[in-house]
Amino acid sequence: MLAFLLRRAALVVPTFIGVTLLAFALIHLIPGDPVENISGERGMDPVRRARLLHEFGLDRPLPVQYAAYVKDVLRGDLGNSLTTHDSVAREFATLFPATVELAFFALVFALVVGLPAGIIAALKHNTVADYAVMGVSLTGYSMPIFWWALLLILFFSVQLGWTPVSGRIAVQYDVPAVTGFMLIDTLLARDPGAFRSALSHLVLPTIVLGTVPLAVIARMTRSAMLEVLREDFVRAARAKGLPRWRVVIVHALRNALIPVVTVVGLQVGLLLSGAILTETIFSWPGVGNWLIHGVQSRDYPVVQGGILLIAAIVIAVNLVVDVLYGIINPRIRRA
Repeated sequence: MLAFLLRRAALVVPTFIGVTLLAFALIHLIPGDPVENISGERGMDPVRRARLLHEFGLDRPLPVQYAAYVKDVLRGDLGNSLTTHDSVAREFATLFPATVELAFFALVFALVVGLPAGIIAALKHNTVADYAVMGVSLTGYSMPIFWWALLLILFFSVQLGWTPVSGRIAVQYDVPAVTGFMLIDTLLARDPGAFRSALSHLVLPTIVLGTVPLAVIARMTRSAMLEVLREDFVRAARAKGLPRWRVVIVHALRNALIPVVTVVGLQVGLLLSGAILTETIFSWPGVGNWLIHGVQSRDYPVVQGGILLIAAIVIAVNLVVDVLYGIINPRIRRA
């Protein structure tokens, strides 16, 4: 197990090199540059433009710019935003709790609904319940996020008026940012109205962001459970007269969790990437919205640093998933 984890950790270095190269190349392939964005439609005189290009280091060849970028990253310096002039790492740390809060509740929503749905579909194989779960899962997986979000906004926010359209909390509440997690901060402020407002603002983005992971988890749980339920040890447990719930939960589900845990680990990256579109639609002040504004303003340090930090988090989560393999299945530890 230790050797396996060390091999996985060794892959971090080439992965990081690939991420830095990809982030650098993609943002530079977009037409325009930060100076052009600053100048606007009216433009600026060539002397000032040349001075700004030199100040931002954009007048150097791309290989030289990339080498300087990698050197700064190795020193732990992600640079400063070209628009706000603030540290990229500081801006990311300020906005990341909002994204984590949204992604966490989206994952909880996906697990709470997806796992039972997949188990029911497996136990009711080839019945109406099975077909219904798989049909809804396929529909949820196929729907574009922006279309699904607009449908929910039109129905729950516009027609019924049950949920807010956008934002993280109503404008009348001024909650001190202690942890960065709005629900926790409202509890610390002992303001029930602010807590209810933050919770209501979280409902629709959570459903939208969690729909695709929910569909994936439900389908994977069903597939894994169907395979495990045919195993001899499950038949032996049934033959012993154990209660059905114990056979399903203790014996079958635990062994079916290996592929499900894999999928859940992969969904973290999907949630962080899907949060970009979800945060933009709901004006959620998180990392996704920040990256979109960075791309629009050609803010190279913001886009490069944001992608690199998100990639680091996804890699760390995948390493945690590898550890969970050994906890769930002792045979992996022995191997």
